[in-house]
Amino acid sequence: MDTNLSEATETVQCCYEFVNGSCPKAARSNGLRFTMYIFMLLIIVCTLIGNMLLIISILHFKQLHISTNYLILSLATADFLLGCLVMPYSMVRSVEMCWYFGQLFCKIHSSSDIMLSTASILHLCFISVDRYYAVCDPLRYKIRITFSSVQMMIIVSWAVSAIFAFGVIFLKLNLKGMDEVYNNNFAYYGNCILIFSEISGLVASMVSFYIPGITMLCIYSKIYFVAKKQVRNINKIASQIQNIKNSKTRFAQNNERKAAKTLVLVMGVFLICWSPFFICNTIGGFVNYSIPPVLIDAFVWFGYLNSMLNPIIYGFFFSWFRKAVKIICKGQIFQPVSSRMDLSCD
Repeated sequence: MDTNLSEATETVQCCYEFVNGSCPKAARSNGLRFTMYIFMLLIIVCTLIGNMLLIISILHFKQLHISTNYLILSLATADFLLGCLVMPYSMVRSVEMCWYFGQLFCKIHSSSDIMLSTASILHLCFISVDRYYAVCDPLRYKIRITFSSVQMMIIVSWAVSAIFAFGVIFLKLNLKGMDEVYNNNFAYYGNCILIFSEISGLVASMVSFYIPGITMLCIYSKIYFVAKKQVRNINKIASQIQNIKNSKTRFAQNNERKAAKTLVLVMGVFLICWSPFFICNTIGGFVNYSIPPVLIDAFVWFGYLNSMLNPIIYGFFFSWFRKAVKIICKGQIFQPVSSRMDLSCD
């Protein structure tokens, strides 16, 4: 019995062995920790490379200096900063289940995490607004979506995210009404877990996910139905012109299928990546924080995957981006006139 007790005591390790009230360290084998580090490093590297290619492409090539692409550029910047400044520290915390970087930096890290994730989601929402005017109101698109309006979208995305994130963490609004619960259950030394009370979790999730998500869902649904109506109109016109009926009909049908696949992919990836975390964040306080921290941490990394996939969705679907990547990888951007290369054809 004494032997079993001593063995159980030895297996419990703390993040800081010589500090009272230290957070318990995860009892994971070296093999599991190595696998987790490799998997998370792969996500980080892919996030950095994909978004960096998108940033370089839009900044370097003159042809891409249009209002719409500045929204994509700002989105890529938010995702790149998330991969550069937030994910590496989250990786260590996720694998070791310990925070070794100090309490002040814990607040800065949590604030930056919320800010960049929210900024990324708000950019996705504004991109859907841009696509709405491009498809549903093309005649007034250039009047509605100007450089100043895009600039305002970018400023709102960053300003709202920064004020919201740093205000919530440094003013401790996320802990409002649950100070005792936090001190008794989560206030361990070496712990950097983001906890929300019932009301603050609901409000934070509404601002960062539900409102932008529902807006995107409504806008993309509207875009799909308008695009489908335009396809029907094309089919009617094509049916009246005997010589081009078949080719126009096939073209319209292909465009309809492509639009449907793109919209399903955009919303599908966004919802799959972020829904699990924000659902847990919303209900966590209402179920007495019984959701395992390991599960919540896994959902955080699901959300990070959205920043890795954004360059693929909003970049690789454009022929100009595929051609720009080829030019960058071949080193042709170092040529004197490379910034004026034609990217119109793949």
